[in-house]
Amino acid sequence: MSGAPASVLIAADTPAAATWTQWRGPSRDGQVAGPTWPAKLSEDTLKPTWTLPLGPSYSGPIVSADRVFVTETRDKSTEVVRALDRQTGKELWSHSWAGAMSVPFYAKSRGDWIRATPATNGKLVFVAGMRDVLVAVDALTGKEQWSVDFVKTYGTGVPDFGLVCSPLLDGDAIFIQAANSLVKLRQDTGEIIWRSFEGKPGVMSAGSFSSPVLATIHGQRQLVVQSRENLAGIDPDSGKLLWSHPVPSFRGMNILTPTVVGDAVFTSSYQNRSWLYSVAKAAGTFDVQEAWSNNAQGYMSSPVVIAGHAYLHMGNQRFTCIDLTTGTRIWNSDAFGKYVSLVAQGDRILALDERGILLLIKADPKGFQLLDQRKVAAEDTWAHLVVCGEEVFVRELRAMSAFRWQAPKLSADATPPATSPRASADE
Repeated sequence: MSGAPASVLIAADTPAAATWTQWRGPSRDGQVAGPTWPAKLSEDTLKPTWTLPLGPSYSGPIVSADRVFVTETRDKSTEVVRALDRQTGKELWSHSWAGAMSVPFYAKSRGDWIRATPATNGKLVFVAGMRDVLVAVDALTGKEQWSVDFVKTYGTGVPDFGLVCSPLLDGDAIFIQAANSLVKLRQDTGEIIWRSFEGKPGVMSAGSFSSPVLATIHGQRQLVVQSRENLAGIDPDSGKLLWSHPVPSFRGMNILTPTVVGDAVFTSSYQNRSWLYSVAKAAGTFDVQEAWSNNAQGYMSSPVVIAGHAYLHMGNQRFTCIDLTTGTRIWNSDAFGKYVSLVAQGDRILALDERGILLLIKADPKGFQLLDQRKVAAEDTWAHLVVCGEEVFVRELRAMSAFRWQAPKLSADATPPATSPRASADE
């Protein structure tokens, strides 16, 4: 373990209650509560507090009450997880393992570095490494508690594009799309409980680019999982496949995290279409049908859903607003970056595009409204944006930065709206 100094610009008091412990935030859908965001992104309202240089990574940071956890790839041979002091950015510990890999030449533009966003239960930090490994370290000390090498366990081979699934925690279990499948493990020991939803071998079908979510559909709690070929519901206790439906894609590039809307699931795939799949249940059996589709082509950006509308950033670099009841594309924006991570609060969206530009957007079905924008990073920002109360965390390719809302005086907590007014799956 080692320590490294941070460049501290402004001290910040950190509200312990505001955390971001997994991919896409507290509810895994990009929605946050907390103090209302200011209407502008100037340095008078969003001030930098610290910056720390790091090795390259596309993993989003996660934030506990007093720490920020980040990953990096070092010297093209080693993967690293670090704990930073939330107020100052000072390194508290680091842990590393041999784990880097080289992706195929046609994916080189996205780099060879670690991609999955870690997760924490407060005691342990769980990190997915590129060579299909899952590592658990003590959140306080950085000491490794256990690791699982899925290649050695199942003989499935290292994924061509690396392990990119961000682990999902539930109770005392952890779920991850690894070993060309979905795997459930015990958080405390790494013991594998079951393996399910195995994919086909081959560079265009094996592995996964997506991450699972938990939802209740027709009264049954289930994992909603997207592989490179199929969307599925899986029983979290047994691993039993409850339902499955093919999702057409170009070269298996089903990347988005599934978005559950009532008893339906929204998704979109690269160079293809967007769909809403209705999930029905009769006599204990699930049935999945396409409710609608449109020609919006998603890429890597998972949408946010506000008041029955999906706000999606597409492969053509434009935003679109989709009415989830009808599938109608209401408007399209001008082009922005190639990738955008989205965080929503009420009718406001913060969007960080890969150029390091932070956008403040009003979620309005009547038309695209860009309220403000600001450059917040010098290098590419493919890692997911994090918003914790009055703090904003930005992981650019070779640095981690923290910002803090300053003015105006922030109002009481706001509650995000319901994701959709849908009452049933047949709408």
